[in-house]
Order: sequence, then structure tokens, then C-alpha cells
Amino acid sequence: MEKREELYAGKAKSVYYTDEADKLILLFRNDTSAFDGQKVDQLDRKGMINNRFNAFIMGLLEKEGVPTQHIKVLSDQESLVKKLDMIPVECVVRNIAAGSLCRRLGVEEGLDLIPPTFELFLKNDELHDPMINESHIRSFAWAEDAEIDEMKRLTFKVNEVLKALFLDAGLLLVDFKLEFGRFDGEIVLGDEFSPDGCRLWDSETRKKMDKDRFRQGLGGVVEAYEEVAHRLGVKLN
Repeated sequence: MEKREELYAGKAKSVYYTDEADKLILLFRNDTSAFDGQKVDQLDRKGMINNRFNAFIMGLLEKEGVPTQHIKVLSDQESLVKKLDMIPVECVVRNIAAGSLCRRLGVEEGLDLIPPTFELFLKNDELHDPMINESHIRSFAWAEDAEIDEMKRLTFKVNEVLKALFLDAGLLLVDFKLEFGRFDGEIVLGDEFSPDGCRLWDSETRKKMDKDRFRQGLGGVVEAYEEVAHRLGVKLN
């Protein structure tokens, strides 16, 4: 497998072409950012932790019938993935009120949401990822009805699987975002699943164990990520 030129560089990951047209290399960097890049830092070991964490979660989801982009880990910070035709929509499930939901609706952080909420956002940094609905997706032809239904079904499947996984590890899965793409006519889970893209709280103390530690200046970001990985049995180098 030959790594070639960079295809895309995001806030915390870079994507590279390979010598195989249907495969890419995903590089998890140590960069960390919040508030649309207004707060940035470099955190040692973060890229490695997220890479290993993501591989663990994607492997588990595959076993549970969720098709994913992940193929294999190549190095501490790199993984080989399928090249997807990405759909520019973020699917968000919220089990507990936190973050932007509290700001938008004026509800108290920590409120249990029964049933969980499902929200859609346009993936667009310049527009600050605005909230959208299924009508927008249809009108702008970002996805077809059957694809929307499948993304929603898979998102709730992921929630079902991971809520149980984290609870067994003494953690609450507060919320998370997922991105999907097309591969050989199938809707496939892409991007990543790591503490960068979800909220995790200790189930007893409700201590925050995710990127909110960086957003809110709580410190111990990498240490929290490592603890979550340790509780799940993720092998780190």
C-alpha cells in the first residue's frame, strides 16, 4: 500500500490518496480545536488514542451489522479506510441534554431524554454546521429518501450498541455525531467515532470524559481519553 498526496486536511485528521483508487489513509493528528477553530492546541498521544479507539469501535459495530469505512490500522496514527462518496450531513443522537441543545432550548444539562432525540446538521465549517431537516436533504439532493432512512436506522443501531457498551464500562453515552457515505451502492458509516465526536460521562460522578474537557478548560483531556480506552479494553501503545 503506497501513501500518496493529501486529499483533505480537517481540524484533527488528514486524508491521503493511496495507489488503490477505492482506499484512503486516514491520519489522526494531535491537533485539537473547538468553537470552529477559535481554540486550538496540540495534545501529545491524542492522535494515537483516537486512531486505536476508532478502530476498536468500528470493529465492534461491524460485528453488530453496521457497515463501516474502517479496514485496518496501519500505524499508531494511521488507518486504511474505504473511499466513500460522503453525504454532507451529520446525524446526531442525544440521550442526555448537553451542549448546544441546552443553549438552543434552554433546558438543564443532564436531563435524560426519553426517547433520545435525533437531529440533522449540514456539515459545513464556514456556515458553522447549521441544523437542517429531512426536507432540506431532499430539496438539495444531498441524499435520497431511502438513504435518509438508512442513515437514521444505522444511527439508532449504533446508539443501542454503544450505550450498552459504555454503560458496562461505567460510562454514560450522552450524545454523538455520525457521518455516512456511499460505497458500492451501500450506506456506510464513515469518519470516526472517538471522544472527539461524542460526550461521555462517568456513570456515578458524571465527570466529563470527552472533548468537553478541552472546550471548557477542565484539563486532563488525554488522560480522560486514555481512561475511557482502558475501561473499554482498547489496546494503546
